[in-house]
Amino acid sequence: MTDAYTRFTRSAPGGALAKQLGLPRPSKLPRRADRPEPVLGPVVVLGGSAGADEIARLLLHWGADVRRRFDELRKIGSVIVVADEINSPSDLGPLVLPLGSAMRSLAPGARVITLSRPARGEDPAQDAARGGVEGFLRSLAHEMRGGATANGVLVEDGVKLDAPGVIGALRFFLSARSAFVTGQLLTVSTDAGSRTEDDTLPLAGRTALVTGAARGIGAAIARTLAADGAKLVVLDVPGAGTELARLANELRAVPIQLDVTSAGAGERLVGVLRERGLTLDVIVLNAGITRDKLLANMTADRWDPVLAVNITSQITLTEALIEAGDVLGERPRVVSLASTSGIAGNRGQTNYAASKAGVIAFVDALAGRLEPLGGTANAVAPGFIETEMTARMPALTREVARRVNSLQQGGLPIDVAETISFLSSDEAGGIRGETLRVCGQNMVGK
Repeated sequence: MTDAYTRFTRSAPGGALAKQLGLPRPSKLPRRADRPEPVLGPVVVLGGSAGADEIARLLLHWGADVRRRFDELRKIGSVIVVADEINSPSDLGPLVLPLGSAMRSLAPGARVITLSRPARGEDPAQDAARGGVEGFLRSLAHEMRGGATANGVLVEDGVKLDAPGVIGALRFFLSARSAFVTGQLLTVSTDAGSRTEDDTLPLAGRTALVTGAARGIGAAIARTLAADGAKLVVLDVPGAGTELARLANELRAVPIQLDVTSAGAGERLVGVLRERGLTLDVIVLNAGITRDKLLANMTADRWDPVLAVNITSQITLTEALIEAGDVLGERPRVVSLASTSGIAGNRGQTNYAASKAGVIAFVDALAGRLEPLGGTANAVAPGFIETEMTARMPALTREVARRVNSLQQGGLPIDVAETISFLSSDEAGGIRGETLRVCGQNMVGK
């Protein structure tokens, strides 16, 4: 799903004209179908700590071509900067400046990842250095070219660098599954989770519910989770029954027609699950709507449905599933759909932004409630994604929205789906209450 401008600039005459005029020239983003291997090599591991040695050994175990310097490398696929032991801002330059001389050698679709610790509010010099890694990473992501990305993993003090959550985050950021994720830092807060035995089917043996599944991003999520080994329960409103049945037949999934805003929706969902003998290991709360209007023209009939679908239904469904007790499997994973509008706001979307900011706060609180069950809750915040909904935007607005990110193009539904699949995995058990943006580093928010 490539837009007309991008297709033009990828042609020889179009690319030459765009270069001459200084216009955006979006690069092709390799996705899983284009690059199935877990690591694009050679991969250079920078840093002299014991943690850097541990990461190098892990990559060797994955079969990667691992180097510790850039010497004599004409092309570089991936770089991991291990900054887990920096204690002063003066430690940062010697660690990252060697990457500067290698930037022009990065392959198309390359990956740069920082591994560091978050500031603790105790040691000013150490916290300044740790905070500096974040600023470095976010700025570096704006400088990447050729579809390359830069992301960071923040590992809480006391969590080892070989913890499942760290390994899972590295696996995701290094792979082509993170094609539209850049300039982001993801925190691993605990050692919880378990290593994925088969990284080709990370959700094997798990049952996943996807709400709003009949079309668009929801259908892409369902297909991706199924491809990763999950058994699917797909849910949508009765009005989408035809599309839902078609998807259920395609994926051999269990379809449920239900309005998530109706009274007793959670209890009815629990009843259907019990009738079918199903327990849910993964819950993807994707159902959402928009009713845009400036606040001066906002009315209750536009405000109330957006809040009801986008956040209130998430609260009532999860409450019903948790209280039922017998319909949640071990290590439950909840992944909710937020939005960059909930982070930075958006003109004409006070209702939508309120609902999506609510989602971000909701998963943070829900993560604590699920922790005793060995579970997690996280959110994914898409930016501009090429869907039927965004295709109906005014042409100029749509074109601007595509270009105001570091990758200079819109994302695809598969990009959101791949991120959700990662957060649904066993390896993501140490990632709790996080909101991961899938926006190409949209130039709003952070």
